Amino acid sequence: MKPKTTEEYVQIDEVEWQPFPDAFSTGGIRWKLLNVSPGSGAWTAIFDCPAGSSFAPHIHAGPGEYLLTKGRMDVRGGKAAGGATAVAPGYGFESSGARHDKTNFPEDSEFYMTFLGPLTFIKPDGSPIAVIGWEEAQGAWG
Repeated sequence: MKPKTTEEYVQIDEVEWQPFPDAFSTGGIRWKLLNVSPGSGAWTAIFDCPAGSSFAPHIHAGPGEYLLTKGRMDVRGGKAAGGATAVAPGYGFESSGARHDKTNFPEDSEFYMTFLGPLTFIKPDGSPIAVIGWEEAQGAWG
């Protein structure tokens, strides 16, 4: 019989913020990796996004869910540009295959997200730069 996965607990305010890799973001985004789940391919993190910061273009290989706890997030350029705008407190679901050419934060923002699969960071033509799943996230966290 396979062993049961152990339960985990993270006291978020005791984990130090680390810079999110510059290759995948601009403007000083920081993160705390909270959990990785090799069996399901999931990884969970909380992100601190200063006003004017953004994530590089990417595609969600699997679905994801987020809780925006502070600020505002413009996905695909925001509602005014035909995308979506999330305002805290707000919840969002990202479907498998969701492509985000522009995700930016016009004000100081913070969100918690579970990724059920990797993100593929892409060039403007859609070709891949890097695939970041639970294992790569764990390696980037250190």
